[in-house]
Amino acid sequence: MTPAARVQTSIELLDAIIEAARSKGAPADRILAEWFRNNRFAGSKDRRAIRELVYSAIRACGPVPDSGRAAMLRFAESDASLAPLFDGSNYGPAPIGAGEAAAEGGVAPAWLAQRLSQSDIEGAEAEALLGRAPLDLRVNTLKADRATLALPVETANTDAPHGLRLEPGTQVEQWAEWREGAFEVQDTGSQLACLAVDAKPGETVIDLCAGGGGKTLALAAAMDNLGRLIASDTDRGRLSRLAPRAERAGATIIETRLLDPKREFEALADLEGQADAVMIDAPCSGTGTWRRNPEARWRLDEAELARLTALQSELLDLATRLVKPGGRIIYVTCSLLDEEGAGQFEAFLERVNTFSPQGISLPAGRPRGNGIRLTPYHDGTDGFFIARADRSC
Repeated sequence: MTPAARVQTSIELLDAIIEAARSKGAPADRILAEWFRNNRFAGSKDRRAIRELVYSAIRACGPVPDSGRAAMLRFAESDASLAPLFDGSNYGPAPIGAGEAAAEGGVAPAWLAQRLSQSDIEGAEAEALLGRAPLDLRVNTLKADRATLALPVETANTDAPHGLRLEPGTQVEQWAEWREGAFEVQDTGSQLACLAVDAKPGETVIDLCAGGGGKTLALAAAMDNLGRLIASDTDRGRLSRLAPRAERAGATIIETRLLDPKREFEALADLEGQADAVMIDAPCSGTGTWRRNPEARWRLDEAELARLTALQSELLDLATRLVKPGGRIIYVTCSLLDEEGAGQFEAFLERVNTFSPQGISLPAGRPRGNGIRLTPYHDGTDGFFIARADRSC
């Protein structure tokens, strides 16, 4: 493909991504993967270039652009090599018209940028949300040790006790060490959230919103495969991916429970008052993960944020029924909005007088309300809020 054809293809893919964001359709990575699968004429260099163009254009825009062309024109304002490729050549984009408008820049749509600012995420803090995320690994202590694990490329230790950092795009799933379960791909912030659970061998621990099980696997390793670890979620598809991952990791203590939305307690009733720890990795806006999913800014609206905050509150209340006297709740959200983090946790403490906040000691992060906040700017991780409350004996 010519450079101009790559730009035009990227514009067309951006059109599809914008439409999907408006209609809550497929995410950008899935749209790109499908296009690459159906257009084998695009070689590996073409695919890399197109992916780079698409995501750079997404990051360059704040609100949802009117079109993929407007988004690419916005990116072209910061990359002088692009404008000459709007040359009207075969398979290339039409020339830039006089006065043709580029999309609006910024960190996010205005309402969302304001919410971030109210949570003290602005300036360099906000801009860092749209940077490039590194590739972090968690060494699986059930099978390996960070100090002795030899990998095909150079790595750097992260703040997490079992964390390694590699260059983005490293194809780790092709390595024998990955197939053998020596490590998992997991952001350092996510690893630190698991560290805050302080899961110990022999305990009963519930991962209330387990999803695909990344944090569940970290908890199993922390427990040294001793005790009882329940992974629950309402998403059958995501939860079904845990079993093969657990087998590869050698995690043998995990039980899965599929929950019925709005009737979650029914599947967990036998665990009432039994858990030493309940981890709530709550569904949220994902503002802390924009480095990986920058178009997520375009999918969120105020109604969806209200639905998510209500769900977070319900999950916190559910967890109180599962924790035994002296047990603990660890609330985690990959959002930097206070209404999903510090504010949500404060409201929980105000309405539930049988739980009291407990300090968390982590090798990164800064205090925020009754918890700890990690940010890409200060900590080099995804954005997280992490807090702990213990039930009175």
